[in-house]
Amino acid sequence: VQLQASGGGLVQPGGSLRLSCAASGRTFRNYVVGWFRQAPGKEREFVAAIKWNSRATYFADSVKGRFTISRDDAKNTVYLQMNGLKPEDTAVYYCAADQHLITSSIMNADSYDYWGQGTLVTVSS
Repeated sequence: VQLQASGGGLVQPGGSLRLSCAASGRTFRNYVVGWFRQAPGKEREFVAAIKWNSRATYFADSVKGRFTISRDDAKNTVYLQMNGLKPEDTAVYYCAADQHLITSSIMNADSYDYWGQGTLVTVSS
């Protein structure tokens, strides 16, 4: 599956952005789709994920209550809605996907074989 991430940009603190992760080549059925981010000088970290079949969602503690993740069957797309953005959310955001991941591996970037190209989110006044 090929992934295309989009929706990044510059936003003021407290603002919102919606990132999109579109799949081509095959559907997301049976996949887990995750979002990770990497800030300058830092390691890539888990942000959120959704199991396509069950719609179960998972979030990093740092984004709980501010970010939501959802899917659109018709568009074969996963969205990351980011509200209440903070300067520390500034990073390149990547979507990733893989099939049949067990819950304990969802937050581990090494569990995912398919990655999008990344989209930059900058939170600054």
